[in-house]
Amino acid sequence: MEAVVVKGLSKVYDKDKTAVDAVSFSVNQGEIFGLIGPDGAGKTSIFRMLTTLLLPDGGSAAVDGFDVVKDYKQIRDRVGYMPGKFSLYQDLSVEENLNFFATIFNTTVEANYHLIKDIYIQLEPFKTRRAGKLSGGMKQKLALCCALIHKPSVLFLDEPTTGVDPVSRKEFWEMLKQLKAQNISIVVSTPYMDEANLCDHIALIQSGKILSVDTPANIVRSYPEELYAIKAENMHALLKTLRQYDQVLDSYAFGEYAHVAFKDKQPDFKKIKSHLKQQGLTAIDLKKTEVTIEDSFIKLLKN
Repeated sequence: MEAVVVKGLSKVYDKDKTAVDAVSFSVNQGEIFGLIGPDGAGKTSIFRMLTTLLLPDGGSAAVDGFDVVKDYKQIRDRVGYMPGKFSLYQDLSVEENLNFFATIFNTTVEANYHLIKDIYIQLEPFKTRRAGKLSGGMKQKLALCCALIHKPSVLFLDEPTTGVDPVSRKEFWEMLKQLKAQNISIVVSTPYMDEANLCDHIALIQSGKILSVDTPANIVRSYPEELYAIKAENMHALLKTLRQYDQVLDSYAFGEYAHVAFKDKQPDFKKIKSHLKQQGLTAIDLKKTEVTIEDSFIKLLKN
């Protein structure tokens, strides 16, 4: 049985704002599924509907085989939810927050300690500290512990690493791998394209619509052209020149380089560099580059 099944799910906040537009995807049991997209793409609205905090305006969804509208009580017993904004009790200590959430679900910290022990070991030195006084990384770990304390079968994590330092981000994903090994199905949303590669399957989403659902490797593999990276001293002038160059299929800024797809499958580097120099560009560096999830996302947006 699939952990999550979403069919044509929609949410409209007003006539001019369709937050989720007929979204469909499914999540296999025991996998990490990523909902990847920028702020405002509809990720949080989808999570709120799947965790029964928001009623859908169209379509259907099931979590662990239970309908999100009809069976909301059963779903609430089975899911763990970590919202994007830290939502624990700031004035309660680490220990008090954890005991409180265990009590809500009619269990104890001891009963499911095996699920959180690898995470909680880092929190234990601060167990008497108020949650509001914790660092960003520690708040994140506490929120994850509270979401796990009732042994959920499906875990929903809404942008859990936003605003967290790179070391804590890496640690967090290591924790998710350990939870996956315990057969917990994990649905995680993130605006960070590099985190897509850490998921088993992903859905790329923009403006409430799913652009593609597949494994990260298959999405990258489906990119239709060879991709090249070009750098010059004046990036603004380089991008303008590339947009006007008749041999270019597509070009856009990508960090310190521009990523470019050419009409010719085997572009003539000498000819390209000569053209760019004629346009007054200097310090030109041109090389072939690997396609990333972000490149695929940009391509899908333009289709």
